[in-house]
Order: sequence, then C-alpha cells, then structure tokens
Amino acid sequence: MSKFIIRVSSLGPDGMALFPFILVRKPNPGPILLNHERIHLRQQAELGILPFYLWYSIEYLFRRFHYRNHYEAYRNISFEREAFSNEADLNYLKKRSFWAFWQYIMVNNK
Repeated sequence: MSKFIIRVSSLGPDGMALFPFILVRKPNPGPILLNHERIHLRQQAELGILPFYLWYSIEYLFRRFHYRNHYEAYRNISFEREAFSNEADLNYLKKRSFWAFWQYIMVNNK
C-alpha cells in the first residue's frame, strides 16, 4: 500500500479522499475503489481543497432537497457522478480533461 493510502477500520464508507490521502476501511483495496478516490483527489487539486468541500456540501444539500433521499443525493453530486462513471477505466485520469466534473452538473431527470 502506498504511503498516501491509510487504513482506517472505523471508516463508514469503503474509501474517502482527503487530499493528499486516500482513507480506506479494508486492507488491500481494489483498483476500482482506488481509481474512484484518485478521481476525487484530482477534483480537489483542481478546485482547491476548501472550495471542493464547500461545493460538495452545497451540491449535496441541493440534491438532497431535489431527490428527498440521501443515497440519491449522494450519487448525483457531480463529483460522484464523474467518479462512479469512470472508476472502472483505470486509464481515465491520463486522458481526463480539466474540470471534467462540470459535464456532470445537470440534475438527472428520472
């Protein structure tokens, strides 16, 4: 495990990106989880750490109001939509454009 990947057994989710670290709940996280979290690290580096978390929080609240459901709100945050859509492409970060999350901002109309 990289020195920037830290195991926290009491962590609620399987993983979390807190620039420059990736926190993981279980030992030996898989490549898809790590790629998902690395996408978040890139987002944080582009926006800046505090602006990222401020935007993330505000967008979560907006989505929570829209969907009236925590899980739907979380899955539809633009940063999460980008990460979930591309987590299986282990070459995604090599070809990702700057502020790529922007294309995921629009609300899904289900």
